[in-house]
Amino acid sequence: MRLTTKGRYAVTAMLDLAIHAQQGPVSLNDISGRQGISLSYLEQLFAKLRRSELVASVRGPGGGYRLNRAPELLNVADIVDAVNESIDATRCNRRGNCQDGHECLTHHLWCDLSEQIHGFLAGITLASLIEREEVRATAGRQNQLRHNRIAALESHDEIA
Repeated sequence: MRLTTKGRYAVTAMLDLAIHAQQGPVSLNDISGRQGISLSYLEQLFAKLRRSELVASVRGPGGGYRLNRAPELLNVADIVDAVNESIDATRCNRRGNCQDGHECLTHHLWCDLSEQIHGFLAGITLASLIEREEVRATAGRQNQLRHNRIAALESHDEIA
């Protein structure tokens, strides 16, 4: 069972958005800078998140993205589902053709595990993640690093 980069990055970006939501719309460039996710990849993910109505885009100066629901109402499974990421522990993508075109002996076990994992992720909201001390500490470190990088670039521009 594995969650691919698409699902991991979507959850990471949405958590970043939720953490910084009180500051107004959050730009993908800011998320990219803090999380080390390419801007073009974020654009692809946020197009899917927007289509699933988990986020809304805000145009114009100071624009970016905002959550379409309160963090208490957004769970990790919603995000993973929105980017078309399946949580599947089977080798056959639940098709039941695992062994010579038929179900293998443990097919239903792996299907059940997939459902348990999805249920687990459905029970975790962005708000519950934000409340975690280690998440807040990591977000603080990322903000400081981003601030330091921007300050260094600005001072380099002043010198040049």
